[in-house]
Amino acid sequence: MQHIKQIKLINFKRFKDFEVDFDSKINTIIGDNEAGKSSILQAIELLSSGSRHKVETIGIESILNKDSIAEFFAGEKTFENLPEVHVEAYLSDETNPDLFGKHNSKNINASGLHMICLPNEELINEINQVLALDDGNFPFEFYIVKFITFNGEAYSGYRRFLKCLTIDSSKINSEHASNEYIRTVYDSTVEHANRVSLSNEYRLQKIQFKENKLKDINAGLGNYELAIRSGSKYNLETDITLTQDDIPIDARGQGQQCFIKTEFALNRNAENNTLNTLLLEEPENHLSHSNMKRLISKISESHQNQIIIATHSSLISARLDLRKSILLNSNSDKPLKLNDLSPSTSKFFMKAPDNNVLEFVLSRKVILVEGDAEYMLIDSLYKRSTGRTPEEDEVHVISVGGTSFKRYMELAKTLNIRAAIIRDNDGNYEENCIANYADHTANNIKVFSDSDDHNYTFEVCLYRKNKAICDALFSGGNIKKEPLDFMLNNKAESSLRLVENHSEDLDSPDYIQQAIQWINE
Repeated sequence: MQHIKQIKLINFKRFKDFEVDFDSKINTIIGDNEAGKSSILQAIELLSSGSRHKVETIGIESILNKDSIAEFFAGEKTFENLPEVHVEAYLSDETNPDLFGKHNSKNINASGLHMICLPNEELINEINQVLALDDGNFPFEFYIVKFITFNGEAYSGYRRFLKCLTIDSSKINSEHASNEYIRTVYDSTVEHANRVSLSNEYRLQKIQFKENKLKDINAGLGNYELAIRSGSKYNLETDITLTQDDIPIDARGQGQQCFIKTEFALNRNAENNTLNTLLLEEPENHLSHSNMKRLISKISESHQNQIIIATHSSLISARLDLRKSILLNSNSDKPLKLNDLSPSTSKFFMKAPDNNVLEFVLSRKVILVEGDAEYMLIDSLYKRSTGRTPEEDEVHVISVGGTSFKRYMELAKTLNIRAAIIRDNDGNYEENCIANYADHTANNIKVFSDSDDHNYTFEVCLYRKNKAICDALFSGGNIKKEPLDFMLNNKAESSLRLVENHSEDLDSPDYIQQAIQWINE
């Protein structure tokens, strides 16, 4: 069955030059809010639709990459230098001669579809007049949209080479979105010739209803007549809807709508192979935990569709195989899959807690600590140092264990995530904290530890910075050991007591304070 092997985007929204490979079955795109998950799905939807109207409704000004516009104004402002938008889908079926050719940005023989937004050459004089004014006015209105196959043949919605259906949970309660969904389902499941025939029959029945049922009423209205609305706004495709148990889906709750639409699309395609690709935009929105688990089961059992899911949900990504996930971060223009990492790191993340991996990927700034003791106290130390919480600065704190630092540093380097690693020197700062990470640090990745080998672990550093507090808290009663010995032998317990009794009084060890300052630079 036809599926998308790769999507390439040039100057489309946040992507200047971007390409990503897809699995033939299930793909999950994971990323933070500005990473471009929705943009990828939107690009696929526009490309498959072949609809100039859809692109024009969104507006070229909303699609064209802002950096490319800035670069245009910074350089020679000529017609030839105006940026273009390219969206390309490289497809699996290379047997269709209508799709196969070199009309793509790579200039290679392949099967695919190509959407281009470019300035209209027929209006070059008018465009040059706009550019000559040199007033910062960009000629968006003079752009046109072309849809061609890699063979160079134009296509439109009447001949769809790639049938896609988008279910966007954020728009699930929109009447327009519901109508668009139902229309897409109808177009995907009913052949064009049959749709034309049904529309003709529907219009004929309207005429017959007027003639048969309204005839007597109209006879008494003089110069006026009651009639049934007709035209493009009032046809079969606008009147048709989808029901379950005789209840229209737009009368259901948002969560149930999302579930019904997805389930219907999967079931319908399993029966008739009518869809190539199903696009799901954050399906976890509005769904209860039980319904989300049911939806995941439905998706995982589907073997007929290619499914591309944009999500924040660790449950979805974990249940659908993290190896099939595409990781994005707003700090980087490159997608990442686990098999893109070194073999040992990839193997590690296959077995690591999924929530840690996903929390890291969804972050722009991260502080990594190696144990529960540091994790429990870091919020208090952070607030004492800055007057703010980590959340207020969009800093995520993750405990990963000392042996895992290099794994996360590899992720951070690829996705350009700013990462501060806080660790013990274990009695040898130069070897354990400098030489050990020489090949893993970067401008966005830095290791912080106490440089004094005598301050070999977090508890020693914390005690020496807050001696009076620790001596008072960890002396007397059932405690028989010296305060520092107690802290070293009861790391999590001592941290918990410090949080409960002195969260606002603790001073950060110098290296932790340096990490907190650096993460916000």
